[in-house]
Amino acid sequence: MSGRRLARFRARVAGVVAGAQPAPWASSAHAALLELERDGAAPLAGQRPAAGGPLSIAIVIPSFRRGSGGHATIAHLVRGLQARGNDVSLWLEDYQRRHIEESEAETARRFEEFFTPGDVRLHKDWTAWSGADVVVATDWVTVSRVLLLGGAGARAYLVQDHEADFYGASAEALWAAQTYRRGLHCIAASRWLADLLADRYGASATHFDLGVDHDTYRPPTGRRRDDLVVFYARAVTARRAVPLGLLALSELARRRPTLDIALYGDATAPGAPFAHRQLGVLDSASLAELYCEATVGMALSLTNSSLICLEMMAAGLPCVELASESMRATFGDDGPLELAAPDPLALCAALERLLDAPEVRLGMSRGGIELMRERTWERAARQVEDGLRVLCRSR
Repeated sequence: MSGRRLARFRARVAGVVAGAQPAPWASSAHAALLELERDGAAPLAGQRPAAGGPLSIAIVIPSFRRGSGGHATIAHLVRGLQARGNDVSLWLEDYQRRHIEESEAETARRFEEFFTPGDVRLHKDWTAWSGADVVVATDWVTVSRVLLLGGAGARAYLVQDHEADFYGASAEALWAAQTYRRGLHCIAASRWLADLLADRYGASATHFDLGVDHDTYRPPTGRRRDDLVVFYARAVTARRAVPLGLLALSELARRRPTLDIALYGDATAPGAPFAHRQLGVLDSASLAELYCEATVGMALSLTNSSLICLEMMAAGLPCVELASESMRATFGDDGPLELAAPDPLALCAALERLLDAPEVRLGMSRGGIELMRERTWERAARQVEDGLRVLCRSR
């Protein structure tokens, strides 16, 4: 790190220690973005890891909260990468200032409680930074920080979704799209997403397939109910199309008023205008139990596939999803998901078809279990490591 860059970095650290409160828009991520535009990326370090030897991997994560699927995926990959002999550390870019009042130990305990990543170091103080074979950004907010860090042998970008679609016309949408053109090798969470990044942005991209914790999500040993529909209603995540799903369920409840409908995934009730149960944010064990009890599940994805439908399929639960470009490319029109047009009546009809056809549900259940059998986190971690090694060799 140059003397001028190091002086500015130390000044920012001193401001945080002194309790300086920036303006609401002036988060650490914005400051890093401006510094990157002004000074450019730090040069890569000269060293290369030994071929086939363990990698030191520094993963930069954004602010987190309970129930974040993106952080859960990172935690699964961390365990898998460590099991393959790599030295993995986590570095927090707390741009939302959720953890500003916590000590580093408290933040690490909270991450462990929420996502159980195993024995991994989590840092929230950049003064401890000393470099790594490869540094990995994990969302658009962390890209600037990764590009500014010195001592990196290589840099990569774990892309779980097309984040430019998360926003309306805005500076955030612009910045998110720009990150895919920063020259980082992208390791994308589906072949569809890797192709999108390469075709639209010219990015170097490989892919991995999201995994499932088969010790938790597995087929039921008893009989399922025939009158329970569950919906992933995480309204805080706009790409989950919760208003669309609620309209479909409103029509379904009108047609079948005795049906048991359960909503989950968000601590705040969505205010659905039909009789339902609000289950809130469930832990993995409770989710698995719910999926083994339910008749049909619904989880909607407007961008890349989420973990939810994968975990439903692993538990043998027939699932309704949107017939989006990503879902069709990933699972096919004739795969073990009931794909429906993004229309409340089409979704309602898809749910009714499954409720009325036990033999169709059984076939979908078996197909989903079979498809998910190979979708393990060990396999996903191997695919991610392969992408990192290709990057290190090609530097």
